[in-house]
Amino acid sequence: MLAALRLMLRKFGREDRGAVLVEMTLITPLMISLSAGVFEFGNLLHQKSLIEAGLNDGARYAARCNQTFNAALDCATYAANIAATGTYNCGGNCSIASRVTSWLPTAVTVDLNYLVVPVTTDANGLQNYSSSTSSVRVVRLSTSFTYTGASLLNYLGLGPITFSAAHEERYIGW
Repeated sequence: MLAALRLMLRKFGREDRGAVLVEMTLITPLMISLSAGVFEFGNLLHQKSLIEAGLNDGARYAARCNQTFNAALDCATYAANIAATGTYNCGGNCSIASRVTSWLPTAVTVDLNYLVVPVTTDANGLQNYSSSTSSVRVVRLSTSFTYTGASLLNYLGLGPITFSAAHEERYIGW
C-alpha cells in the first residue's frame, strides 16, 4: 500500500494539466481588484478635473463681471452657476445640468473681494502691480466635493473621499 501511495504521489507531481487552473484561481481576484481600482481612481481624477475646470470658468467670469456698470448682474450667482453647470442660468434645475453629478452651484463659494492689495511705488518708481487703480482685487471661487464613487472604496473600508479645490483670478472688469 505504501508503494501504491508513492507511485500516486510521483504521478501527481509529474502531472501539469491543472497548473493553469491553479494559477488563474490565484491571479484572477488580484487582477479584478486591480482593474477596479484603476477604474475608480480614473473616475475620481476625471470628476476632480471637471470641478477644477468649472471653478476656472466661474472665476474667469467673476473677474470680468462689473456689477457697478450693470446693476442687473448678479456676479456671484452667475459665477457659481457657470462653475457648476457651464451656463450662467440653469433654469432652476441645476442638478440635471451639473458638470459632476450632485455638485450644485450652492456648493460653490464665491468671494468677489478675496484679496485687495494696494498698489505701491518703491523708491525707484516701480509699482508692485501694474494697475490704473489704487488697488488690485482678486476674486476666488472654492468648493468642497464628496466623491462617493463605486463600491470599491466601500468594500475596502475607505468610504467617501472629500476633496477641495479653489481658483483665483485678478479682477479686471469689463
